[in-house]
Amino acid sequence: MVLSLHYLYPVLTSLIFAAIAELLDNAIDEVNNGATFVRVNKFTNPRDGSSSLLVQDDGGGMDPDALRCCMSFGFSDKQSDAFIGQYGNGFKTSTMRLGADVIVFTQNQKNWTPTRSIGLLSYTFLMETGCDDVLVPTVDYQYDLTTASYTQLLRHNQKLFSSNLAILSKWSPFASEAELLKQFDDIGEHGTKIIVFNLWFNDDGDMELDFNSDKKDILITGAQKKVKTNKHEKLVTQDYIANRLRYSLRAYASILYLRVPDSFRIILRGQDVEPHNVVNDLLYRECVLYKPQIAGLPEVCVT
Repeated sequence: MVLSLHYLYPVLTSLIFAAIAELLDNAIDEVNNGATFVRVNKFTNPRDGSSSLLVQDDGGGMDPDALRCCMSFGFSDKQSDAFIGQYGNGFKTSTMRLGADVIVFTQNQKNWTPTRSIGLLSYTFLMETGCDDVLVPTVDYQYDLTTASYTQLLRHNQKLFSSNLAILSKWSPFASEAELLKQFDDIGEHGTKIIVFNLWFNDDGDMELDFNSDKKDILITGAQKKVKTNKHEKLVTQDYIANRLRYSLRAYASILYLRVPDSFRIILRGQDVEPHNVVNDLLYRECVLYKPQIAGLPEVCVT
């Protein structure tokens, strides 16, 4: 799959958490396909030990065609306003905002034929190989009832499959076909796993996402500002959610996803994100009485 390279340059001024929210939106859309959770966590790159971002859901997954559409620019599968994410252009721009590279693993049972697909969108690969266009290597596997195992699904020919697999093995965190396929072990019968690696660094040379300061959260490095000189006042102010949402993904998600289906969980670093209604934080509440008059009907009080 080939695209124009200029589409890949990330919008560095965009909000980091908004980029993660794009991926969460896609997972929440999968509720219609049976999704019950989305998991956000740190993933350690086995090649170099660096921190990566993991986003995984147990939705319907994507078949080979859907994965290619997901990783193609200019395509959106948003079918109505009820679908807030659903693999539009936001998937590509959000992952590229977070890091230089992303690998996607997805398993699907569409048409009763289970498939597994792997795709790589790698800015690092494109820059270091001098590609003028965007090459997105993908490989597919199909379940074989006779052998009770997954076998290579050749969409074109063995040469292209082997070429794509070689690129995946060299430029992804996984050095062999066996290591790539092992990533499906915790996906289950259907679902999608997204790993964003080679995460961006800020101007101070620190990784933008901080996985170390809070083991139950993901923070934005350097976003915690000292707003008070008194130690106690500083602690209280920073603990207030209106301030924490600037640098805490848990606080950000708790406000943004106030209402999700009861059966769906957002799990951040092993702990559920609990919704938070900012109305409950108001110190001075005021109710405005409004009495609309409609076509001669009696007035109705609305506050």
